[in-house]
Amino acid sequence: MESVIIIGLGNILYGDEGYGVRLAQNIYSRWDFPEHVEIVDGGTQGQTLLTHVERADKLLVLDAVDFGLEPGEMVLRDQMPAYLTAQKIGPHQNSFSEVLGLATLRGNMPEHCALIGVQPAAMTLGASLSPAVGLCMDKGETMALDLLRTWGVEAVRRSEPRHLSALALDALLH
Repeated sequence: MESVIIIGLGNILYGDEGYGVRLAQNIYSRWDFPEHVEIVDGGTQGQTLLTHVERADKLLVLDAVDFGLEPGEMVLRDQMPAYLTAQKIGPHQNSFSEVLGLATLRGNMPEHCALIGVQPAAMTLGASLSPAVGLCMDKGETMALDLLRTWGVEAVRRSEPRHLSALALDALLH
């Protein structure tokens, strides 16, 4: 079975910059996937995400991206190039572009690498998502589920929510 990895990027401490992580958390919270699908809170990890990228046959990246659009506009790139540096914002994104570049150089780039991005409105320390970007959570989730369906991945709605970082939190508490 092909490995499908969904990575949410961003820093939740900087408003809209955290969109990708929050979207990944929402998807993980609400949906169950087959065993070959993994959802990763990539945060601002950069180079440490190389192992996830290289394990993926299909990679879906969720992020806030400066495409020069109106705040809250959504973008789907079905085949994402290794370097998006000219279109990216935020400290983590250059390093993730480098991760994709490294995977390409090593011959381990996923067969499919897609991006779902939202145009951020504000990236202020301590802020929550802006209203324009906050309204894009459901749309981003729908876009992700639709894309995954084209990849042959069917999600099943959960009856009870769960948290993406629950295993790490459980380990700290016990």
